Amino acid sequence: MENRSHALIAGLFVIFLSAAMAVTASWLSGETTDHSHYILTSEGSVSGLNPQATVRFRGVNVGKVEDIGFDPENSRFIRIRIGVDRNVPLTKGVFAQLSYQGVTGLAYIQLDDDGGQPELLQTNETDLARIPMRASTLDNIVYSGQDLLNSINITVKRMNLLLNDQNQEKFSRLLENMENLTTNFGNFADQLQPNLKSLPKLTSKTDSLLGDADQLVKNINQIVEKVGQKGGIVDGLSQSVEELADTIPRFHEAIDGVKHGTRSVDRVLLQLEEQPRSLIFGRSPPPAGPGEDGFVSTQGISK
Repeated sequence: MENRSHALIAGLFVIFLSAAMAVTASWLSGETTDHSHYILTSEGSVSGLNPQATVRFRGVNVGKVEDIGFDPENSRFIRIRIGVDRNVPLTKGVFAQLSYQGVTGLAYIQLDDDGGQPELLQTNETDLARIPMRASTLDNIVYSGQDLLNSINITVKRMNLLLNDQNQEKFSRLLENMENLTTNFGNFADQLQPNLKSLPKLTSKTDSLLGDADQLVKNINQIVEKVGQKGGIVDGLSQSVEELADTIPRFHEAIDGVKHGTRSVDRVLLQLEEQPRSLIFGRSPPPAGPGEDGFVSTQGISK
């Protein structure tokens, strides 16, 4: 009887211990919390991320990573299944990034929300909602560092091309020309110094010349005023022009008279040339025409 009681006590103890261990294991695994499940897809590497890794939303632990594998629909992407506390309000603007804990290299999922889509993100077990995964800060640094190294490499190659032997000779000649130019400029400055010293005298002479020019302008203005005054040169010239205009018609009449007298003299001279005796006996009458007394036919003379 005593053995049976001991066996019963031992059996109850084993059952109690097993139940306690199951409860402890369930508590340690976080299964006591009601979770909503989501899918993350990453095109980049997820080094350091393991199942049961922490999922944080704006720095607060809200869940765990449940599974990591390749996306069956597209093997280029990595598929990450996470469980998040159902009470956490995830919206359609939420996104995920891979972050690292200190120097251990262990990664966790960091969820954040840009606030662009305030509607709540709905998910269910038959159709899990997908959360986009962006490049982490470390990835951005690595990518930027790679771009920087590529730029440095290109710059070094260009510097090597720039500093080849031919260009080095050109640079040497350029430096020599600059040295000669500097020397010539110094000599030019020395030659220019006396001219700079005489500049004040030139300035004073220029001022004097400007004063004389000003006085000349004043004198010209006075002359113009006198010319324009009533009874001045302009008025006298206008009166002379008017008198000349009155004289021109008379001058034309005199010229016409001279022309008429000249024609009369020409006729007299022509008559004297043809009949010189007319100067003593007078002008002979013109020969008789046909039908007049004294008419002589030229045909009768020829016969």
